[in-house]
Parts: sequence; C-alpha cells; structure tokens
Amino acid sequence: MKFYDLGHVPWLHSQLIYHALPRLQREALIILAPAEPYVCIGYHQDAEQEVDLDYCRVHPVRPACQVADVGPGAIPVFRREVGGGAVYLDGQQIFYQLVIHRDNPLVPRGKEAFYRHFLAPVVETYRQVGVEARYRPVNDIVTAAGRKITGTGAADIGDYQILVGNLILDFDYDTMVRVLRVPDEKYRDKVFTTLRENLTTLRRELGLVPPYQELVDRLAHQFAPLVGGLEPAELDQAVYDKVAELTPRFTAEEWLFKRGKRHAQRQVHIATGVDVLRRVHKAPGGLIRGDSVLRQGRLSDVSLSGDFFFYPAEKLGALEEALEGIPPQEVEAVIARFYAAEGIESPGVTPADLAQVLQPYGAT
Repeated sequence: MKFYDLGHVPWLHSQLIYHALPRLQREALIILAPAEPYVCIGYHQDAEQEVDLDYCRVHPVRPACQVADVGPGAIPVFRREVGGGAVYLDGQQIFYQLVIHRDNPLVPRGKEAFYRHFLAPVVETYRQVGVEARYRPVNDIVTAAGRKITGTGAADIGDYQILVGNLILDFDYDTMVRVLRVPDEKYRDKVFTTLRENLTTLRRELGLVPPYQELVDRLAHQFAPLVGGLEPAELDQAVYDKVAELTPRFTAEEWLFKRGKRHAQRQVHIATGVDVLRRVHKAPGGLIRGDSVLRQGRLSDVSLSGDFFFYPAEKLGALEEALEGIPPQEVEAVIARFYAAEGIESPGVTPADLAQVLQPYGAT
C-alpha cells in the first residue's frame, strides 16, 4: 500500500486528499497535520446548529495554533463525508487517514471489527511513548483513567472504506468550546469542564510532546503489517487535480448547510392536531437529533441528524422518507425493517434509539 507522509499541509488538503483517493480508485495510508486551524463537522450534522458561524467568520486564528503565517482571519468550517461530531482541528494533532478497498481481504467485516482492527496501531503507538492506552468500543481510544485520547471516524466512499483519526499532541480546549453553538455561557462552561475531564492529550499525560517525526514513524510501522506493507510515495499530479476538482463542491455553502432543516427545540403546538417536535437522545454511538411535524397523529418532514455513524451514509435520507406518514408508535418497527432491507449499520445506535427522537413528549 502507498504511504504518504505529508507533514503539515494546507487545512483544506488535510481533508480533501482522503476524499480524492477513493474517487481515483486508490488505496493509501496518509499521515499529515493541518498547517492552519479549522472546524470540521460530521456528515449528518447541521452546521448552523452545531457551530457558532458568526464567531468563526470574524475571530482571528490564534498564532500558537497554526504553523503557516496566514495572519488573522476567519476560522474555516468544513463538512466531511464522515460521520461524528464537530471538532476544532489544528497543527497540534497528527492525522492518520486509511483508504482501503472494501473487498481487500485484509478488511474485517462489520464496522466495529474494522475499528478494533485498524485502531490497534494507534493504541500501540501511544503505549510505545508511555501512555497506557486501550481500545473502547465503538470507536474510542482511552487512557487507563478512561479519558479519550483520539478522535476517530469511518465512512464508505464509493467502493472504499475510510478510517480517519488523530494523535492528539496538545489541544486548544478554549477555542473548541468557543466555536460551538451553545444556548448560553453557563452551558458553555459546563461543556468546557466536561471536555477537560474527558479528553486528554500527550502533553497532559506525559508532560511533554514526543517529536513529530518519531510519532509518524512509529504509527506507520504499526500500520504496515495490517495493510500488507507500506511503500513510501509522493502525491502525484492526478491527486492534486482531483483535490482541485472537489474544492468547489466541498467549499460551497450548499454543501456546508445541506442539513439545514430545523424546527423548535421543544414541542410547539401550531394548530389542532399539528405539533412541531424536537427531540434529542444520547445513544452509546452518539447524539441523535430528531426534527419532525406531527400532523393528525402521523409524522411528516422528518429530519435525523447528530454525531452518530450511519452506513451507507446516503441511506439516511431514504430512511427519513420511509418515515413519512408513520404513526410514532410504529416508528421503531419501520426503522427495523428498513435496517434489514438495506443492510444498515449504525454502531452504537439501534432502531429504538432513532425511534426515541421521533416521539411526542410524554410518549416515552
């Protein structure tokens, strides 16, 4: 398998290279870091609800968190083709990005097996530098104290399976909680405290950050036997051409705001027999948000979003359509049949979890 050790790259390339490779029918392991900070949201998330976009548009990038001298300006916001939640990313994180064909015999079947197998190199890299790390289903790596020390996600792009994640050297907790859209400052403080308690870094665990290249070399060495060996290579022009081709789509407002359908964050009575519902549920596999309208006891305008993973990702819209006109009490059964018919996988999220966010208050 080709191995691209790219060092620090422009922030947009840190996302679009792994989006480009499956479209070019190529397998690879990529290790890089972004030269500038940015905010990255999950495939199913609602940008306007998850991110304080006004703050990002005017807030100058903090010099300590960037590598390139880009000067003050907006913090970019990017929607990836991978599920999960909104996160603030910068050069204090080393990204690993695995692009592998789904029919490759080295790929385990099932998403949890995929995570467990291909996160083993990350666990071992942490252990080699002195952090007692372990895998925790569905897709976490945690320390002995149970604190998360990497962010990971997986996706299917065409015929390829993608694993993305990071080694967290250090982390800007302040900016992370500031770029999130929250209802009030009291809630923001709670998010900050919870984040500090549950997300750690190499610097916090070791008191120092090992050299960048040492971490890259260790990580690549651990990945090599799992992918049939690694062949160091440089990106060719075809990859950069594909990145350039993808850039207009992935930087367009239509893409960033594609999950923009939202209603009130409670049950609002509109007229007799018509209520607007907003429900939120925290499942083991992530936060689920359900928006719908209940008309004469039947659902309409269903929208599901959140930081969960759903495979194949493009089937979520079809599920929303399948729920049109369904009474809330029948939702779980309809979702279960849809899962069976379409071969859906959503690690840590069951049909019952999804059904919960489409119930009127007082129904569950």
